[in-house]
Amino acid sequence: MHRAARTASAAIALATAFAVTACGSSAGDEVAADKKQTLTVWAMGAEGEKLAEVADAYKKANPHVTVKVTPVGWDVAHQKLVSAAAAGKLPDVAQMGGSYLGEFAELGVLEPVDTKTFDAKDFFPAGWQQGEVDGTAYGVPWYVDTRVLYYRTDLAKKAGISKPPADWKGLRAMASALKEKAGSKWGIYLQPRGLDTVQSFYPFLYSAGGEIVDKDGKAVIDSPAAVKAFKEYGAYAKDRLTTKSAQPGYDPLKDFNTGDVPMFFSGPWITTLIEDQYPDLKGKWGVAPVPADKTSTSMAGGSSLVISKDSPHKAAAKEFIRYLTDAEGQSDWYERTSDLPANTKAWESGELADDPDLQVFKKQMETAKTSPALANWTEVTSKVDAAIESVTQGKASAEDAADKAQSEVENLVK
Repeated sequence: MHRAARTASAAIALATAFAVTACGSSAGDEVAADKKQTLTVWAMGAEGEKLAEVADAYKKANPHVTVKVTPVGWDVAHQKLVSAAAAGKLPDVAQMGGSYLGEFAELGVLEPVDTKTFDAKDFFPAGWQQGEVDGTAYGVPWYVDTRVLYYRTDLAKKAGISKPPADWKGLRAMASALKEKAGSKWGIYLQPRGLDTVQSFYPFLYSAGGEIVDKDGKAVIDSPAAVKAFKEYGAYAKDRLTTKSAQPGYDPLKDFNTGDVPMFFSGPWITTLIEDQYPDLKGKWGVAPVPADKTSTSMAGGSSLVISKDSPHKAAAKEFIRYLTDAEGQSDWYERTSDLPANTKAWESGELADDPDLQVFKKQMETAKTSPALANWTEVTSKVDAAIESVTQGKASAEDAADKAQSEVENLVK
């Protein structure tokens, strides 16, 4: 799930624009699903490129519907969506991550999901929750991702370790052994500071039982569980088991290949990158669930598909989304992209059912937590980023960092 920075002042200005332009189409203006029509779809990054292939296949089975896919770069996606929505020109269907969805749902430009057509039970709970705002679903899960532990099995063996760590104590012990016995420069890579450090922190926060904002919308980043997570995360930097500095956009894969970084947390796309870029690592690495404190709980990411409230093609849009998100469509999408299916039935056969590494991701997704769909969520998490940095850099205790973040987050979620 990619995120774009935006300011409160811009949001206020756009809210005014939306109030004028976002009025929704009437039932009389809408085109029936079986009528000849063109459906406009925006999808981001690599998904946008691949979706055009699926659109061609869809037209062969549904010749009355032309699906026009526009690929949009993640670096401009948010602004493009904002501008289109303000002008009343959103596409019929758009891809959205959770960090966008709350904002656009709040502005009233998205059509609620038809829950008679799409059943929450067919999807991972966290995938469905990512598309919900205040109990109403606005997005149908398209694909999911979560973070698991990547580790060098050969270096672990050299350090006298035969299996991945199951809990925090085991993770710390393994990081120490990899550095002291296997010759790694660091025991693990944990992002020490900068934009979205929180994504590296989530496995600690959630596994300790903590959250940033609870289900009632109350800030809870100063809870005992959150303080415990800050302490544990900061201890790796304090004990020199991870670096205290890293360049913006640092990718640990190169250092994973050399062995300087023998462990890190990341998502499913990394498996393909390792196989493509570092074939010599074959048989020398593995993945494991997030080591547990109270639980083994990671973050959930991915994207949902939404329908514009102004679309005159809602019926056809719903049919196309159903095609993309049923078990068969999800299996096909995985084959094309390696994106993990959000529909759990797609995991019941083929490589998804048989590959042990993929099953680690499936197991992690079953307990993963999604972030609240708040319009200003990126601003909220920036305060947590700053708190983590103050701890890893030794500028504040876990308690003081949590107290400051609590005060700042409270002001944002009032």
